Amino acid sequence: MAAPTTFQGLRRVPGILSAMPAPAANVLTPSQLNALARSLLEDAFPVVQVEGEIANLARPASGHLYLTLKDARAQVRCALFRPKSQWLRFEPRNGLQVLARGRLTLYEARGDYQLILDSLEEAGEGALRRAFEELKAKLQAEGLFDPERKRPLPAWVRRLGVLTSPSGAAVRDVLSVLARRFPLLDVDVLPVPVQGDAAAAQITAMLQRAGASGRYDALLLARGGGSLEDLWAFNDEALARAIAASPVPVVSAVGHETDFTLADFAADLRAPTPSVAAELLVPERSDLRTRLHGQQQRLQALHARGLRDAMQRTDRTALRLNALRPQARLQQLRTRQQAAMQRLDRALRARSDARTARLRHAEAVLRAMQPGRRLAALRDRLATLRPRPQAAVARQLQRDALRLRGLARSLEAVSPLATVARGYAIVQHEDGRVVRGVGDARVGDRLQARLANGALRVRVEGSDAS
Repeated sequence: MAAPTTFQGLRRVPGILSAMPAPAANVLTPSQLNALARSLLEDAFPVVQVEGEIANLARPASGHLYLTLKDARAQVRCALFRPKSQWLRFEPRNGLQVLARGRLTLYEARGDYQLILDSLEEAGEGALRRAFEELKAKLQAEGLFDPERKRPLPAWVRRLGVLTSPSGAAVRDVLSVLARRFPLLDVDVLPVPVQGDAAAAQITAMLQRAGASGRYDALLLARGGGSLEDLWAFNDEALARAIAASPVPVVSAVGHETDFTLADFAADLRAPTPSVAAELLVPERSDLRTRLHGQQQRLQALHARGLRDAMQRTDRTALRLNALRPQARLQQLRTRQQAAMQRLDRALRARSDARTARLRHAEAVLRAMQPGRRLAALRDRLATLRPRPQAAVARQLQRDALRLRGLARSLEAVSPLATVARGYAIVQHEDGRVVRGVGDARVGDRLQARLANGALRVRVEGSDAS
């Protein structure tokens, strides 16, 4: 049955009609008429899709493909030129129902109109392909296939649920690979039909139950190869949404490497075949043994290093505990006390020696300044000079006498006794401190006034500051 096509009338191309000469004005040649008809057809029908049965199929040595599309009441000639004819995914033959897409034109040499095809596909598969592309575009626009929402597989899959036909070749391939690579994996085969009208709903229900059970670390959708119609259950919209909403990662391995379904795009990981999916889900046994051996060596090294560190910490702790024992603490304090006593003894000796030296120096200075010693020295000198001539002695005696009287006056001038003898008094506290001003004594203090011939004990009644 031909696909419905909207044919638009000549009103859509008024320019062409206005360019045509009036019948009475000029007479057209066949080539002119066919050229005008070709322009009219190509402008009115840019791209059309026609569904019909192949007839009169011809494939010449040029590689082009010539055929006729017909239904019960009409037919149209078609041409599919090389290289597009070599890209067909099926073998055209007479009597096959196909869907053709192309441009309507007119072959001017014979005046025949025909379709120049851009694509040709089987009618049933073509309809499915259109539905697949439309649904894929819809889900992709919703972000269902975005790489950002896909989850990575767990590092170690401990329990795997395989949704597939229990009697198909896919389940045998998956179980064989899993047993060879990682026999410790716990695998549950979740039986579902993988083909037919009810397959999509049953696969969706089983997927939702498996995900909600919390039993599995990952789920695998597996099916062998087939035509687009055979794989159509995995292009179901509800199934694609259930895969995207699954709480556990989903791996899709549907068909062969060149087959793609909506389940592949919605899954967290797409494998080319079920066998490859099994290899991606579990590690190789030899690789795992190598990794375990390496981890064992690292664990032993860590254990040995930890043991050495613990022994070193124990030794340091024992040393600290030994240092903190009461006997050791007392010995340490005793040593510090002896050292302090030695430093104190040295300091006292040094201080005593310094004071002794200062005292001796002061005593020597005091002895040097005593008048008696000075007079004795002068008498000794006088006795030494006596044997000299009398005149020289007299002059020297005179000079010495004068000098002696000067020294005596000087001593009397600086002597506090001389001051007292002139009628002054020296006021002192009872402890000997001299009162130098009014502020040095308070009312009620007992003082001592030293006079030339004795001392008076007085008491302060008041003060008048000048």
